[in-house]
Amino acid sequence: MRLAFTIAVRFLRSGRGQTILIAIGIAIGVSVQIFIGSLIQGLQIELVDSTIGSQSQITISNKLDDALIDNYDKLEQDIDDNYESVRFVSATADGPALLSLDDDSYSILLRGLNFNIADGIYKITDKLEGNLPAKEGEVLIGTELKEEAEISLGDELLLLSGEGKRETMKVTGIFDLGVANLNKSWVLGSLPTAQNFFNYEDKATSIEMQLEDVFAADTLAAEIQAEQAGTLTVDNWKDLNASLLSGLNGQSVSSYMIQVFVMISVLLGIASVLAITVVQKSRQLGILKAMGIQDGQASLIFVFQGLMLGIAGAILGVLLGLGLSYAFTTFALNPDGTPVVPLYIDPGFIALSAAFAIVVSTIAALIPARRSSKLNPIEVIRNG
Repeated sequence: MRLAFTIAVRFLRSGRGQTILIAIGIAIGVSVQIFIGSLIQGLQIELVDSTIGSQSQITISNKLDDALIDNYDKLEQDIDDNYESVRFVSATADGPALLSLDDDSYSILLRGLNFNIADGIYKITDKLEGNLPAKEGEVLIGTELKEEAEISLGDELLLLSGEGKRETMKVTGIFDLGVANLNKSWVLGSLPTAQNFFNYEDKATSIEMQLEDVFAADTLAAEIQAEQAGTLTVDNWKDLNASLLSGLNGQSVSSYMIQVFVMISVLLGIASVLAITVVQKSRQLGILKAMGIQDGQASLIFVFQGLMLGIAGAILGVLLGLGLSYAFTTFALNPDGTPVVPLYIDPGFIALSAAFAIVVSTIAALIPARRSSKLNPIEVIRNG
């Protein structure tokens, strides 16, 4: 084995130009694989974060006519204790109301939240002008509602419920959730504010959750539903966003197909070049066989060549792929200066890409290795 390795190194050195070209070819294949894979993963993470990252990923509601959940605090605690993958679990009390302002009125959804927990779901404080409600009767409004109704911090709003209840509430802050429809229709207050306004007593309308792994939402929702059999229903974002999931799956499939075809081209390129090397080195191989080298050792020469070329190409490819990814996120920018697609580095994916290139290079070397083992030293030497 040591002899085969030594000869493989000498063969690579003797054809330095050819060796460099093969290594560069492998490097380009690996870099394309890493660049496309990282780009698609970054795009998917950004898309999921912008659409699902600041929303409830699992929601528990009631099927009964009043649509209220009793003993919600106990259910919250049970979920928090029994499901480690749940990052945040928060009860919500909401209902439709009418905002009366001078001669105009606006249909809004008054939502009562536990801001200490719900902020982890909706990230309200990330873009908040003013302060969170500190007591009952204080609320937040969205940026679109502020502009349309010309409301300012400190203004008092008259809210009317469907049952005719009227209550004045003070605006302490203005939020921006990044969704125009929510910014226009949501008015956020504390949980007791909504419970008292809608006469919910000590009940909630839903329990909302965010998870460590957003793509596990359907599995976890099924588990919770099985334990909460009865009047409660458990919905998850995957069932409610089939078109988004279809788009994400399409991106992943296209990414995998591109990467596979790139590596197939690398495999064929290495196999063809090394096969030519067998012809070029046939005289040397014939002499080595005449001197006693075994067929297995002759084959190992090319296997070692493929392995070393794969390692060199993988290292260069990783560096080139990371450089391409960094350059893309540095120069491809939105008008506000943020990257079009954020830089996402997955060490596991990069290591897998490098390992895949090394394996492909080694497999590609098996074709010329088999051919070299069949060389007849007498015929090779005789024919020169």
